Amino acid sequence: MAATSELPPAPSFQPRPFLTVPQAEPAKSVSVIGRDLTIAGNLICKGEVQVDGIVEGDIEGSHVVVGEGATVTGSISAEEVVVRGHVVGSVHSKRVMLQTTSEVEGDIYHQSLSIEQGAMFEGKSRRTNEDPRTLMKKSEPIGFALPPRLPELTN
Repeated sequence: MAATSELPPAPSFQPRPFLTVPQAEPAKSVSVIGRDLTIAGNLICKGEVQVDGIVEGDIEGSHVVVGEGATVTGSISAEEVVVRGHVVGSVHSKRVMLQTTSEVEGDIYHQSLSIEQGAMFEGKSRRTNEDPRTLMKKSEPIGFALPPRLPELTN
């Protein structure tokens, strides 16, 4: 009696190999605000932001670089901030670097601050052990006073 080896039937479909292989994390991208671009509004980016144009609003990102010809009018909040251009507003970052061509008009909240010779900084430097990004002032509710109460008339 000859033994016949029976193979199990092949599945009707084959799994796609790319679904079973773990995917690598995509490389982090850099968002660039070009020299010819003006943005009026707030920017929120999970990655790096390179500003070479004009931003009239707040910027939030992991790393923010303000290029040499750039102007930012608003606050900047990031893990690391490098300034080569002009910033009018507060900076909240763990590491802040003001390079030679930088002009900053506003307060800097930081854990580490470096200022190169030739950089212009007008404001207060506030070193903190806490994450400076959490120290951003929340907008306070606008207070209001009730008008004086008029005396009631009796008839």
